[in-house]
Amino acid sequence: MTVSFNQPQAIYNEYFTSSGQPRPEIARLADWIDRLTFGQLEQTEAAAEAALRELSATFVVEGEERVLPFDILPRVISAQTWQTLEKGLKQRVAALNHFCGDVYGPQQIMQDGKVPRLIVESAAHFLPACRGMQPPGGVWCHVSGTDLVRDADGQWYVLEDNLRVPSGIAYVLKNRQVMERIVPQLVEQFDPEPIDHYSQQLQRTLAAASLSKNPAIALLTPGPHESAYFEHALLAEQMGAALVEAQDLAIADDYLHYSSDRGLSKIDVLYRRGDTPLFNQFQPTGYSSGVAAMIDLCQRGRLGIANAIGAGVADDKVIYAYVPEMIRYYLSEDSILPNVPTYLCWRERDRQYVLEHLDELVVKAASEEGGHGMLIGPHASQSEREDFAAKIQARPRNYMAQPTLCLSQIPIVVDGKLEGRHVDLRPYILHQGDDIHVHPGGLTRVALEKGSLVVNSSQGGGSKDTWVLKR
Repeated sequence: MTVSFNQPQAIYNEYFTSSGQPRPEIARLADWIDRLTFGQLEQTEAAAEAALRELSATFVVEGEERVLPFDILPRVISAQTWQTLEKGLKQRVAALNHFCGDVYGPQQIMQDGKVPRLIVESAAHFLPACRGMQPPGGVWCHVSGTDLVRDADGQWYVLEDNLRVPSGIAYVLKNRQVMERIVPQLVEQFDPEPIDHYSQQLQRTLAAASLSKNPAIALLTPGPHESAYFEHALLAEQMGAALVEAQDLAIADDYLHYSSDRGLSKIDVLYRRGDTPLFNQFQPTGYSSGVAAMIDLCQRGRLGIANAIGAGVADDKVIYAYVPEMIRYYLSEDSILPNVPTYLCWRERDRQYVLEHLDELVVKAASEEGGHGMLIGPHASQSEREDFAAKIQARPRNYMAQPTLCLSQIPIVVDGKLEGRHVDLRPYILHQGDDIHVHPGGLTRVALEKGSLVVNSSQGGGSKDTWVLKR
């Protein structure tokens, strides 16, 4: 099949230059595609989907279990590009971790006026009860998933930070297994950075979240109904950790335990895969709530939780706008990876601009996730924009807006030809106290609908394998 397709000049194509030539890092991949017929490529994609089903790489939407749509054409990232991304991600997570420790400690950044106190203390995930908490190693943000995008000029930007419950790593692992099974010669030819060591790195990260020498680790899941339950079960199995639900928890001898057929077993580190309200499904005697119990155990050094309770304050999409300032404040450095330009609706001047340009902007709710609570102005109806304008005026602190980025594209195969589809990238960063580890690549999410900018799996997006070329 012919490796070319029509694409607007304003969109950055990660496979081809504006003249239609393959970029250097994917030249061998273009040759491979060119040797295939469309029928062969279709068969390869069908085999990949069957393999994912066999590997149980599924997610749950509205009670229905589905295989995450997968496209066989990988994203390829050069070693030089990855080196820059890796440095920028480490820098960002280090600053966010300092910020969490500061806002629950001396609050110096607020006293110095670099981040407004009102904005921090009004964040939905700021928990005053965590004041004074000192997690082992000073780590609050153990596992981060930072969403990156490329604009029309090919520049990488940080779209948002995910510090509460970043998901998707299981699909990264399974996507690579599928590629190694379906197109082993192609994977061998490119020899991308290996990724199968993630669970070992995660286990090391969680072990560092405890004061115990050989900590007992448990993964807390909302249960089989949760969309990412497949991932929870996979990670628990690979780490040899207990997979528990809130109703399994108990406090005995002043420590957290979980109950099983063998009785009570102590937990030193809890890897939570649900937001803070999940703890309230656990109602221990002597505490006002499960959240209060967890905070108390953490405050007294009897339990480590990853990510730390309270870390969600740095997940806020309004506080996101202040991360470059955090990097300057805590690290005395300029940001390696820039933010997307952002308008904060709590500022009168910004709010007025946003209300006058709703047809051009993307507006996001500060504490929503998964593509919810968002308005994509150019694609919205007049009534939808009017509804959002009313929401902004009623609660300006809860909204921020950004220009509609022209996200980069990678081709997929559609009806016998290659068509570009918009993508983002979620690398996973593990903070281990003495080290910050950036897992090679990450989850490339792709908007399968033509022209769509929404890549979330819950809203019709799919994924690709991500290949980081070795140095």
